[in-house]
Amino acid sequence: MVDFDPELPIDIGGRMSLRSKNATNLLSLEMADQGVCPTHWQWSTFPDEFKPKIDVIHDGVDTDLVAPVSGVTVTINVQGSPPLTLSEADEVITYSVRNLEPYRGFHLFMRALPRLQKRRPKAITLIVGGDDVSYGRPHYSGKSWKEVLLAEVEGELDLRRIVFVGKVPYATLLNLFRISSLHIYFTAPFVLSWSMLEAMACQTTVLASDTTPVVEVIEDGVNGFLFDYHNSDELIEKADALLDQPQVRRQAGVRARDTIVEKYDLKTRCLPQHLRLIDELLAR
Repeated sequence: MVDFDPELPIDIGGRMSLRSKNATNLLSLEMADQGVCPTHWQWSTFPDEFKPKIDVIHDGVDTDLVAPVSGVTVTINVQGSPPLTLSEADEVITYSVRNLEPYRGFHLFMRALPRLQKRRPKAITLIVGGDDVSYGRPHYSGKSWKEVLLAEVEGELDLRRIVFVGKVPYATLLNLFRISSLHIYFTAPFVLSWSMLEAMACQTTVLASDTTPVVEVIEDGVNGFLFDYHNSDELIEKADALLDQPQVRRQAGVRARDTIVEKYDLKTRCLPQHLRLIDELLAR
C-alpha cells in the first residue's frame, strides 16, 4: 500500500509509524504456533521466513443468508425530500465501505461521479459508509473526506440522484446489494473488503479496481469486471457499457455467486478449514 497512490505520499514519520506497527505483528508471529491469513495476497506480503507457519483461510461468507432475493424494495429517508423507494427495476449504482476514505478510492469515485451521472441520467447512486477514518490518515483540514470531496466537485453533481446513506444495518446493506444494478468497488492493495464478497454472493454485478487483492477473486469479464484504479475514464466507460447490458450483468452475477459459494462459503469451506487447523494444532 505504501506509495501506491501518488496523492497520498508517506513521509519519514509515516514510514517509522508503519515500521513500529509491523513490529507487533513480527513479535506475534515469532511466538505463534500457527497464523491465519484471509487472502493469498496478504500472505504474500509477510517475510519469507514466516510464510510456512501461516495458513490462508478466509473468514467466510454465510451464503445461505447472503444470497439473492427477488422482489426486494428498499425505502431510504432522504433529508429534505420524501422517502425514496427503490427496487431492482431501477438503475441503482452502489458504493459501500466502512468509512469514506482514500484507501477505498473514495476520492477517485467522487471525482468520476459527475461524468458518470451525465452518461447515466436515470441512475441513482447510493453511497454507504461513515465519515470516520478506518485506515490511513484523516484529511489535514480536519474535515471528513466526504466534506472535502463534496466541496471539490461542488456544482458538478446532481445531488438529487445521490444518497449518502451512512452506516446501515446489515440486512439493509444486503438488500441494497440485491437491488443494485452495478456495485463499484475500489481498494488500494490492502485488506479486501468483506462487502465486495457479500455483493458477489448476492449475485450483484461488481466493477472493481484491478488491484492485487481484487484479482485474487474477480476474473475480468467472467465473475465481475475490472478497471484501472487510477483511470477514471476506464471506470466510466465500463460502468456505462455494463448498465446498457443487463444480460451480461446477470450472467456475471450468477458466476460471482458461484465463486463465493465454491471458494468462500462459511459452512462448507472456511469454517471446516478453521476447525481442521485447530484440531491439527491440538494434536501437536
